[in-house]
Amino acid sequence: MTTKEKVLNWCKGEVVLLTAAVCAVISAFFVPPSAAYLSYIDLRVLCLLLCLMAVVAGFQYCGVFVVLAQRLLAGRKNLRVLSLLLVLLPFFSSMLITNDVALITFVPFTLLILEMAGHRERIIPVVILQTVAANLGSMATPVGNPQNLYLCGAFDLSAADFFSALLPFTLLSLAALAVGAFLGPGHTVQVDFPEKAAIRSPRLLAVLTVLFVLCLLSVFHVLHYGILTAVVVVTLLLLRRELLAKVDYCLLLTFVFFFIFAGNMGEIPALRELLAGWMESSALLTSALASQIISNVPAAVLLAGFTSDWRGLLLGVDLGGLGTPIASLASLIALKYYLRSRDARPGAFLLRFSLINFGGLIVLLALAMVLA
Repeated sequence: MTTKEKVLNWCKGEVVLLTAAVCAVISAFFVPPSAAYLSYIDLRVLCLLLCLMAVVAGFQYCGVFVVLAQRLLAGRKNLRVLSLLLVLLPFFSSMLITNDVALITFVPFTLLILEMAGHRERIIPVVILQTVAANLGSMATPVGNPQNLYLCGAFDLSAADFFSALLPFTLLSLAALAVGAFLGPGHTVQVDFPEKAAIRSPRLLAVLTVLFVLCLLSVFHVLHYGILTAVVVVTLLLLRRELLAKVDYCLLLTFVFFFIFAGNMGEIPALRELLAGWMESSALLTSALASQIISNVPAAVLLAGFTSDWRGLLLGVDLGGLGTPIASLASLIALKYYLRSRDARPGAFLLRFSLINFGGLIVLLALAMVLA
């Protein structure tokens, strides 16, 4: 592969980073660079993301998720039960490891298992439900989504604030996904894996579990993020330093650019008044709509400075992960894996994806407006 091809491939994989950089550069023409830029950057969010990504990379290295999947899915299974398990795996795991990591882990499993079971017709509905499950499951915890982590810090939310806002929607989503997973044939299938997975380095896994608990404590301001970062970095340097190389530093840089862009937008009087007016009218609908266009993470960063309605904004960007494929970048991961599979049908996938996602978005937004 030539250097040009490598650069083009990298650009294709980092479209969000490049978009954020362009937005930051354009905004700098309206608000010239100064020392004030440093005040835009939320160092706490960046440190927490760094620590969480490093710890999750460690869990993946230890094989935790592969072992879990094999133990749940191996053997003779009713196809409806198998579909339900495949959907619930990303739903619950995304609460701890984020929606994108959950889909990276379990969508390839789904393609393999349904292929082996001889039920390729179930790939499209199950992968789409997995995508919805990862996006809705991840909203249930502060560490499930980067925007949750950011908003918890921006509005100094307590655990009670956060969970009381999202628990009803999490439970409704779980019930709807379970029903959706059961809408299919009930044949019995046999699932066998070529190689049996096992946990690597139980000692490292124990240490990572402790580090993850420390991350949760830091999210809720029990432990200072500076202390957490020092502990995580030093521990991994001593035990498994290559895990630090697996951190998505492009995501961290993306946040830096969006912080600059959002900060500059807040300094432009006309735009500030416009966004503030929209957010005052409905933080829920404005943030959900913005998520459809620019994705929910940048929408949260951009709009947080224009409202005190943290509940509407939080629900808007989390529920707004449904809808278009770019509403949540994790959706693009599932789409990419499906398109790489044998006999992929992009048109059928996108049509069904749109029907299910927009249907779910409308129902959940309507519920949110009723509860509000």
